[in-house]
Amino acid sequence: MEPSLVAIDSIDPLIRSAVRRQPPAWGQGVRLGLWQGAGAAGTPEALVENLERLESVAACAASHQVQLLAFPELYLSGYALGAEAAWRLAEAPNGPSLERVAATARRHGLAIACPYPERAVVAGRECLYDAIALFDQGGQLLRNYRKTHLWGPDEALLWTAGYREAEEGPAYTVQEVNGFPLGLLNCYEGEFPELTRLLVLAGARLVLIPTAADAWMLLSDGRRTDRPYPDVSRTLLPAHAFSNQCFVAYANRCGEESVDGQVRGAYLGNSVVAAPDGTLLLAASDEPTLLIADCRPGDYGPSHPEGTTYLSDRRTDLYGALAQPQAL
Repeated sequence: MEPSLVAIDSIDPLIRSAVRRQPPAWGQGVRLGLWQGAGAAGTPEALVENLERLESVAACAASHQVQLLAFPELYLSGYALGAEAAWRLAEAPNGPSLERVAATARRHGLAIACPYPERAVVAGRECLYDAIALFDQGGQLLRNYRKTHLWGPDEALLWTAGYREAEEGPAYTVQEVNGFPLGLLNCYEGEFPELTRLLVLAGARLVLIPTAADAWMLLSDGRRTDRPYPDVSRTLLPAHAFSNQCFVAYANRCGEESVDGQVRGAYLGNSVVAAPDGTLLLAASDEPTLLIADCRPGDYGPSHPEGTTYLSDRRTDLYGALAQPQAL
């Protein structure tokens, strides 16, 4: 399937697609859309703008029979947030902004993975989470996932790591869209091979990873990051797809992100869909793009001869040390 390129005037991205004439049937896969774009952050006006863009992208995706549409990390609020803005824009999974996302999913008949800042009381304490709300095509909340592995000192200053408390339930779970099992990770978490493996062992055939991988970011102390974020879309993510015989999808921003007119970061624009054979089914360049890919496991045969697989040949009796802390 050769990628095609089409301009869409209403939201002005490119569409890159690797699809058949019809989307996958129930239980056979999912037609996945990944939105990559630029936007403002950190204000109520930015949130409204981002919601309006989500609705336009969803209409465009639905016209291409997309069954699951995903957006980058902290899409609703923007990623480049200070504490005041994050608390001001945070809401519950049934808050007004996410009710509007759910309504968009119902209206267009497609599932939506929408990252947002979540405010919740956990263990008697009000917490702020870097979260992802996954709605099905009827607008029902399938999963509210809280980021578990926070990147660097700035994220730990702002966000609470998810699933430290028993009342939150299990961290790594599998949901079905179009009868197809998928799991959610968030940005930095996609770089941990253990997490993709845990989701695949739980039954996932697609691991979906909204991200905010930057060329540079303004830190809370006023400094810029000292180097671009590593482009794991060309290294780790295809390897994780191959070693687990699953699809791995990475939805990033592109261009600059500003708060009240001040540019606070710029993003790599490296959204990808990696296939179970380790190839990149689709990859975006650094421009607004809607990636559309049919994720069909049946299109890919075994990775090794004679039925050999990494999953079946694991020696779990030897792996206890993997769960132990190790000094750096």
